[in-house]
Amino acid sequence: MRCLTCEKEFDPATSDAMPFCSERCRLIDLGRWLDETHALPAMPDPEADERPEAPWLDDADE
Repeated sequence: MRCLTCEKEFDPATSDAMPFCSERCRLIDLGRWLDETHALPAMPDPEADERPEAPWLDDADE
């Protein structure tokens, strides 16, 4: 099996940090998620661009 971080071949039966080869690679991966280097793809929400319905708002206020 290949480590997801360093791509080194390792025996999964002997790794305490599965699916990584070592604790170091596991922490590197965690850091990438926390830094938002890794992210899950998101579909754009077309409704997010719409203005909220509020009767007190009109185009003159912009």
